[in-house]
Amino acid sequence: MERMFGSFATKVSQWSGKPITFSLAFLLIIIWGITGPLFNFSETWQLVVNTGTTIITFLMVFVLQNSQNRDSRALQMKLDELIISSHAANRYVGIEKLNETELRELGARLEEHAKRLNQKATDLSIDHE
Repeated sequence: MERMFGSFATKVSQWSGKPITFSLAFLLIIIWGITGPLFNFSETWQLVVNTGTTIITFLMVFVLQNSQNRDSRALQMKLDELIISSHAANRYVGIEKLNETELRELGARLEEHAKRLNQKATDLSIDHE
């Protein structure tokens, strides 16, 4: 079931991001708007588009979230593999599980480290001139 839903979510996600899909949705709204006078802009006429868009939006949230979660996990695993296979500090593997405060603190330490490295590179380039 999980594999079938994953495959379905991927296909729907790819399909929903295409220009033709947007164009079809836009065309449907134009047609709905044009038919307003035919139905005297009735409550039923309004309810059709409201219900349709609400149902589609509700379902798409779950489909797109599934696809995004899988993409995010795959990207994280690729980054972890690069960290493990390089001379980078392995302590950064799995940091996506840290809470916001821990991530901010780590980000500040990394930013400070980057500044020190940048200053060192600048000092070296000045020494070689």
